[in-house]
Amino acid sequence: MPIPHAISTRALRVLVIGAGVGGISVARGLLRDGHDVTVFEQRPEVMAGGGAVTIWPNGATVLRQLDVDMDGAGQLLSTVRVVTASGRPVATLDLTAIVDRLGAPVRMVPRRVLLYRLLDGFPAERIRCNSRAVGVVNSDDGVRVEFDDGSWAEGDVLIGADGLHSMVRDIVGGRPAQPTGWCSWQGLVNLAEVPDKHVALMMIGEHGNLGLWPAGGFALQWWFDLPWSADFVRPHRPIDMIRANFTGWSHFADRVLATLTDDDLARSPFPHFRHPIPRPGRGAVTLLGDAAHTMPPTLAQGANQALLDTMVLCKALWDCRREMNCSNADLARALRWYENTRRRKVQAVSWVTTLQVSRSESVLRPAGMMSDRFMTWVLATFLHSISHRRMSAEISRELAAATTPVA
Repeated sequence: MPIPHAISTRALRVLVIGAGVGGISVARGLLRDGHDVTVFEQRPEVMAGGGAVTIWPNGATVLRQLDVDMDGAGQLLSTVRVVTASGRPVATLDLTAIVDRLGAPVRMVPRRVLLYRLLDGFPAERIRCNSRAVGVVNSDDGVRVEFDDGSWAEGDVLIGADGLHSMVRDIVGGRPAQPTGWCSWQGLVNLAEVPDKHVALMMIGEHGNLGLWPAGGFALQWWFDLPWSADFVRPHRPIDMIRANFTGWSHFADRVLATLTDDDLARSPFPHFRHPIPRPGRGAVTLLGDAAHTMPPTLAQGANQALLDTMVLCKALWDCRREMNCSNADLARALRWYENTRRRKVQAVSWVTTLQVSRSESVLRPAGMMSDRFMTWVLATFLHSISHRRMSAEISRELAAATTPVA
């Protein structure tokens, strides 16, 4: 007997809004699983803005599951040094120990390089640029997306991966992101010499922070964090403001400040925002990445959490499709399972990233008395706890078995 609105085991028609790292990663995973996927991007071409991103072991594992070749991309890191503005040590995190425990590397990679690797082998005809979504109709029979040129597309599932100012998030009733009171002036710079390409530096001051992380070759990801408010007035010469706040913190930082110009700060600052984690969605619509959970860059987890979204969402849709008769109601339940499975993990990450980093020397002194081994263990344990390790291992085993030739 046919089941009303049955999807059965046929390929799901999946519409993805947004062709950034999150949108392309989930589209790549769903194509791998045999679904019919189309990505819609409002810009005239697929491109990645911003500087570099840190891929922690949780994100690296998902990239491996997606068969994304990251060899030679960016810079592998072995250590994170955290010091105060005067150079007093706070912690030296042994990333090698974290890699040994979690089974994947820590890598700093320009965002454009990460997106290029995700697009390698991705069918270009699956991406439709100049497609600005303006409306969504969600029904028992699926979902329909309407575009500003009067065209439309229909599918079984809609995934909003359209970033901080997500149109899809507005449609499902998610609350807008709230500013945290901080911003980053950031970018990539090429230096003739980086002191140690495997060591990332973070410096914490009472009224600001900075980071200098090697990103491969001569590239260095730099950022300077300062307080920010909605009435912020951009100075005519922002480099003078940055130098006034951070000159003298370290010889390395001074070298970077001497290299930067106002042109390097043209796209900054980037205010920090945090989304309240949305309630479960309705019907065939869900969110992924920054559209679901924009968070400050404190832990450099934004791209990694989008990749974990990809892993869990692909599993939810695969399990639904594997059922003999996957109805639209079953599909909606699969999407709610994905959202609920991710909610607690993402809430933990989001909460930690909103903790104020800037502290006075006296407040940071007790942290400097803790052993580096203990601080490394804390970070590794946190990454382990937010990464769906059991599910990830199961998926990796299934993918390995599926690609192993039969003797």
